[in-house]
Amino acid sequence: MEQHGEESGQRGRSETEEERADRRWSDLIQELRVAQTGVQILFGFLLTVAFQPRFVELSGTDRTIYTVTVLLGAATTGALIGPVSFHRLLTGLMLKPQTVIWASRLTVLGLFLLLGTMASSLLLILRLVLDDSLAQWLVAAMVLWFVLCWFVIPLWTRIKNPRKEGHPVSPRAPQ
Repeated sequence: MEQHGEESGQRGRSETEEERADRRWSDLIQELRVAQTGVQILFGFLLTVAFQPRFVELSGTDRTIYTVTVLLGAATTGALIGPVSFHRLLTGLMLKPQTVIWASRLTVLGLFLLLGTMASSLLLILRLVLDDSLAQWLVAAMVLWFVLCWFVIPLWTRIKNPRKEGHPVSPRAPQ
């Protein structure tokens, strides 16, 4: 049974390790659904680029950027689908807390890889439509925006709002 604030005298939930793992797994799966859908659409689009007539006109640098982008997209897809494999292969082994920790780590890795995929995708596209220098500045600005939205603000919020006594935040476990 869940207790809140004034009733329990503590902030947060009163739950067993298994209940917490179940809740965290549910939260993680919802997050992954959003990320996986976007990554799969982006990756599918990237795979079609090489079959476009204008692809042969790309410079060697642009082909390299494209290759890096496709590899980053594939790695991102692997990292964000990895938690599904973890869950499937470990189901029934009473390892849900460990599964959630590793799935969370793969998800964070997937976000970093997605950042690289987005940056290289933007660079490739913007190099084709703008001056190279302007393209690089715009990509740098977008990377900073993604870093701010995806990492800085959440980590700043986490630092500014530490868990109360009795509810330690483990740097190795997902929260």
